[in-house]
Amino acid sequence: MPDIDVSSSPTISAAQPTSTLSEATPAITFDRVGVAYGRGKKATDALVDFNLKVAAGETVALLGPSGSGKSTALNALAGFVRPTSGSVRLDGRDVTDLPPAKRGIGVVLQSYALFPHMRVADNVAFGLKSHRVPRGEIGPRVAEALDMVGMSAFGKRLPRELSGGQQQRVAIARALAIRPRVLLLDEPLAALDAQLRQSMLAELQQLKQALPETAMLYVTHDQAEALALAHRIVVMNDARLMDVGTAENLWRRPPTSFTAAFLGGANLIPCTVGRVIGTSALVSIAHKTISAEAPQPTVGTIDWAPGSQALLCIRPHALQIVGLGHPEALRASVNASVWRGATTRVVLSVNGLPDRLIEVDAPGQAVYSIGTEVGLRFPQPAGVLVQTGR
Repeated sequence: MPDIDVSSSPTISAAQPTSTLSEATPAITFDRVGVAYGRGKKATDALVDFNLKVAAGETVALLGPSGSGKSTALNALAGFVRPTSGSVRLDGRDVTDLPPAKRGIGVVLQSYALFPHMRVADNVAFGLKSHRVPRGEIGPRVAEALDMVGMSAFGKRLPRELSGGQQQRVAIARALAIRPRVLLLDEPLAALDAQLRQSMLAELQQLKQALPETAMLYVTHDQAEALALAHRIVVMNDARLMDVGTAENLWRRPPTSFTAAFLGGANLIPCTVGRVIGTSALVSIAHKTISAEAPQPTVGTIDWAPGSQALLCIRPHALQIVGLGHPEALRASVNASVWRGATTRVVLSVNGLPDRLIEVDAPGQAVYSIGTEVGLRFPQPAGVLVQTGR
């Protein structure tokens, strides 16, 4: 999983959607949508009781591991899968039973799905012809869409004459040509190499700004893409919505242990809660007292009672390896050390924390032999508390 510097991530200062629709009809509504394959006791749930609203101009990322239900949710919205329960609405209109072609949605798939025998311009025009756009409008609309993705000079080429990144741009142009109110992107960068992904990610950010009224639903398993593009992130696992919130809130104050571990690979360290004042707490880890943030939710209750058990969520880059003589350090030994370019990922066994490995990102190319004893220092505050069992 790539290192992520959240302090410089464009997501943290991402502009909110142009349209403020707190009281308006959402562009996308999932109302208790469920999808199951098979029947009776042999039925397999692919999506369970999924609820989500997306405003016009908002980009929402569905983030989760393989099999979490994120693509199933997108397919239910696109009309490729019929929900077994619940309903799907676009601009307040129930489209649950409408075929895909009548929903007016732009869809971009990981496989591009371009017609190999058609030239680029004809691929982009395909959706317009399917929607029976007047012939005189098709040419200008194709030119407009290709210009938006920087492919104006490639209209006469066949897909096989394009690179992977260029083919993905054509797929996006085809989706944009119908001027959709809703744009769905299903792992659109997964088939590209690392350098192309970075380039396309920057272009998608620009595209988002160029379409201020278009709601986007972006499916990915790559947290860097979600952090860079989304106004909000929906974290999914086991066919269910786990958490939803802004990228910054989910990163800094993850509501559940799954989100804390999946989004950024946080360490989750068992601790005992001591004194709590407002949103600050003193906690005990391996007989050492440190400070932590104790978030208070706006909805529901969290009981950070003195003596209760919790998990301390702390990112690997926030921890520091120091000498054994440091007065604030816990004693630890090195289990593994892997250089990752900008950092070295060091895995530590900490005295007083049996059966718990702690990951630390040391800057640069640090050399630590397996078995070496070191000190582990926590920042102040050390991290944020997450309830056990969540």
